[in-house]
Amino acid sequence: MEGEQFVHNHYLTRNVWSGLFFGIGLIAFIDEGVFHQLLHWHHFYDKSTLEVGLVSDGFFHAFSWFATIAGLFMVADLRRCQVWMVKRWWGGVLLGAGLFQLYDGLIQHKIFGLHQIRYVDNVIYYDWVWNATAIIMTAVGGLLLKATGKTSQNKKVKKHGE
Repeated sequence: MEGEQFVHNHYLTRNVWSGLFFGIGLIAFIDEGVFHQLLHWHHFYDKSTLEVGLVSDGFFHAFSWFATIAGLFMVADLRRCQVWMVKRWWGGVLLGAGLFQLYDGLIQHKIFGLHQIRYVDNVIYYDWVWNATAIIMTAVGGLLLKATGKTSQNKKVKKHGE
């Protein structure tokens, strides 16, 4: 019984980590693709030349893809073991995306000053929308994780090969 509980908790945790990695990668990719490349509102690092900004965007893009791919490899393993919990995974995705966006909006934008969302006079409105969206994603992700943690305790996880 103890061994089954350990396996169960292990897969609960792996579903969350997979979602967190994927969520961080996804929101970073959306940020980089939309705000950096399509809208040209900012670069990852705006305190230097355009060339430095573009190189910093490249590193940011690589980071986003590494996180996304890591999350997807974990999903593949969870599916192979038949223990992928989709709602729990989505909770991790939203939590990861929300926390990363909140980190970006507060730490990178305001404390470190690496860049602003957009260089306009009324940036506060952009900050409010950015951070409110992050808080909503984080809250919904947390609620999904809480809900799936309770409901999944009543279900036994099948170990691979059973």
